[in-house]
Amino acid sequence: MVSSAIVLGLTAATVLVFTGIGLFAARGRIDSVETYISARDSAGSGTLAATVIASMMGVWILLSPAEAGAAFGGLPAVLGYAIGSAIPLLLFIPVGARIREVMPAGHSLTEFAYARFGSGMYLLVLLVSVFYMFIFLAAEMTGIAGALALVADVPLWQTSLLIGGFVLVYTTYGGLLASIVTDTVQTLVILPLLAVGFGGALLSLGGTSEFHATVVSADPTLLDPTFGPGLQFGLYVAFALLGANMLNQGVWQRVYAADGEGALRRGMGIAALVVVPMLLLSGLFGIAAAGLGLTESGSASIAFFLVLAEAFPTWVTLAVVVLAVLLVMSSADTMFNAIASVVTADLARLLDDPDQRTLWLGGRGLTVAVALAAMFIGAQGYSVLQLFLTADLLAAGVFVPFLAGLYTERLTGPGAVVSGIAGLLVGFAYFPSLRGLVAAVPGVGSLLPTPSFLLAFAGATLVSAALTVAATVLGGADADLDSLGREVRALDDPVADGGSEQ
Repeated sequence: MVSSAIVLGLTAATVLVFTGIGLFAARGRIDSVETYISARDSAGSGTLAATVIASMMGVWILLSPAEAGAAFGGLPAVLGYAIGSAIPLLLFIPVGARIREVMPAGHSLTEFAYARFGSGMYLLVLLVSVFYMFIFLAAEMTGIAGALALVADVPLWQTSLLIGGFVLVYTTYGGLLASIVTDTVQTLVILPLLAVGFGGALLSLGGTSEFHATVVSADPTLLDPTFGPGLQFGLYVAFALLGANMLNQGVWQRVYAADGEGALRRGMGIAALVVVPMLLLSGLFGIAAAGLGLTESGSASIAFFLVLAEAFPTWVTLAVVVLAVLLVMSSADTMFNAIASVVTADLARLLDDPDQRTLWLGGRGLTVAVALAAMFIGAQGYSVLQLFLTADLLAAGVFVPFLAGLYTERLTGPGAVVSGIAGLLVGFAYFPSLRGLVAAVPGVGSLLPTPSFLLAFAGATLVSAALTVAATVLGGADADLDSLGREVRALDDPVADGGSEQ
């Protein structure tokens, strides 16, 4: 085991360096709330690709794909994670262009939900998106705290407080601009560190031939691309990731940060290509852990770091520690900024002509509160994959009617709400992780079907999609999508209220 003092010192040095980068990047450039939460039209294709990669690929990529490979189906489960992560980025190319066309001065997905559908769908999207962002933060803190506890016996609370505290410093000061700059630098470090980590692991395990022989002799299904349970996992995780990312406010912010449609198209395309090998490499660590017999005690959730502790030399371990810290920072600052942007845009609409100081304090204050709660959850040691799957289920049931509002004028607010809630009810009925909670409702337990992750995610998505189509065909709405661009204004405009022109 590596010395806890060395690991804590390395962690502190890493967060201090990137906190300094974030503070320096934003110094003198944040002149309004609008700049703080949007960084509009500031990112070229390379910068956009880097910030999307860093913001989406948190420390969960060292945990969830590896856990999937070790415990949920081997290679096909890992492939499902990799491909499922790329699909939403490709979908954001046309969807992002449409968002910018319909609501060019927008800031948040909740802002669009209110302007397009009214208060009912707004509340549903608000609850789902904020819950997802909170779970994302909690999972990131859980992941890094558990990782450093395993490799160096660092107390969980120390890791959560150190990393979460310093990320809060530069994000509450520099907003989205600081996040984009640090993301870009972090990506340039993360990618080679991941390659070094995997290369070091292969050398320690005797090379690719030895790795393959060890895994096949332990369990041939781990490397079988046709293994049924793995294919099933890969399919439902693709549904989960699609819904979650389409309702990810961090990605919505970066859609607006892109410097034109060309930058959006190239940036998202590059990001989609890069995340596939990243997740494949990570998932192979889980397969290795299972092949080496390291996950037999039910510890698949930390499979990546079990291999790290078993096979890596100290220098590789320390490189991976830096990698993990950077991954957490890059995704945590995204979620902090995403929460701030949602809160700030909504406060501007809800309050009576708020001044800039009120918007600053409101957005930053709630962000700090959510961050502290996420740090607390992160110190409890829950399964990162289970945390994500719970949040993903909510998004899977809501994202189809939400996105449909971008393209059709006939879908009403009540129709969208009913479609989303019906999808969620189907998902809850089948979702294994919530079985105990749902069954506790009087009279419901005996009615529940056999639990299934695949039917939970596919059912939530497909049922909400089918009802969205029906509500659109039968709907009598005649929404004016062109008017959204006039209603939603920049927060530093003279008539700005975050949503409505007086």
